[in-house]
Amino acid sequence: MQPTVRQPAARDYDSLGFQNAPDATLVLAERVIVRASLMVETVFGWTPQELAGRSMRCLYPGQTDFDLVGERAHKALRERPFYRDERFMRRKDGQIVWMEGRGRTMDQADPHRLAIWTYRPLDSAVGADSLLTATEKRIAGYLVNGFTSKEIAKSLGCSPRTVEVHRANMIRKIGVRNSFELVRRLLDIGAG
Repeated sequence: MQPTVRQPAARDYDSLGFQNAPDATLVLAERVIVRASLMVETVFGWTPQELAGRSMRCLYPGQTDFDLVGERAHKALRERPFYRDERFMRRKDGQIVWMEGRGRTMDQADPHRLAIWTYRPLDSAVGADSLLTATEKRIAGYLVNGFTSKEIAKSLGCSPRTVEVHRANMIRKIGVRNSFELVRRLLDIGAG
């Protein structure tokens, strides 16, 4: 006689599906994390338990990024229930990563009241900014994470001077005056 396998109740499947979703999935109330899927640990480095009850602010490079993305998403979600963008986000270890975010509001009149968001890391360090070469995009990823020219050169197997030439080219192409403004602009591109 074969053992009987108990079929889970429908709500068990719902929980199983949420917890094991292939993208990092968050349920938010007023931009505070109510529930997080297991994939958030892979994507962001935080366990679901560590994120529960925290503001989404902890996943952004800075307050400006948090505010700008929040305003843009709020406006878009008032017009339609789904929203998608690409932006820089911060992992628990402080690393800045380029992410695709997809959100759905449960209340278009008040989009931040209750929403579900999924996040997926993207390969490009600067997203769709076509001004930069592939090498410049790789260097940009290191710059926004605070690496020096020497550290970047070591990671890429080139000279610090080569990194400085690429940095100068990025400054010229993006139209900023210095490295500080370059990093700020790269973060703005990521948020925009």
